[in-house]
Amino acid sequence: MNTIKKVHANLNRDLKIIGLLRVMFDPRVTLQQQVSAQLEGHFGDKVFRAIVPRNVRLAEAPSHGIPGVVFDKAAKGAQAYMAFAHEMIERAKTF
Repeated sequence: MNTIKKVHANLNRDLKIIGLLRVMFDPRVTLQQQVSAQLEGHFGDKVFRAIVPRNVRLAEAPSHGIPGVVFDKAAKGAQAYMAFAHEMIERAKTF
């Protein structure tokens, strides 16, 4: 938040945050669950519903020179990024 505030104050007064995307999320980690809940509590509907999980197939994609959503379209991570893209398109219409 401090970085966003500094950029807004010093570099770009028109900066607006469309939303927050949770990535590399592992629901088995209690701290990640707590941070996610705090984000939702503090930022409300600014937090995207899509959550990108930690995913081996996404991590493998760059070594093949292919985007994760192309490398393995069926991977949970790729599907989450696609869900985010759809959500972002809808949100951008109202922004």
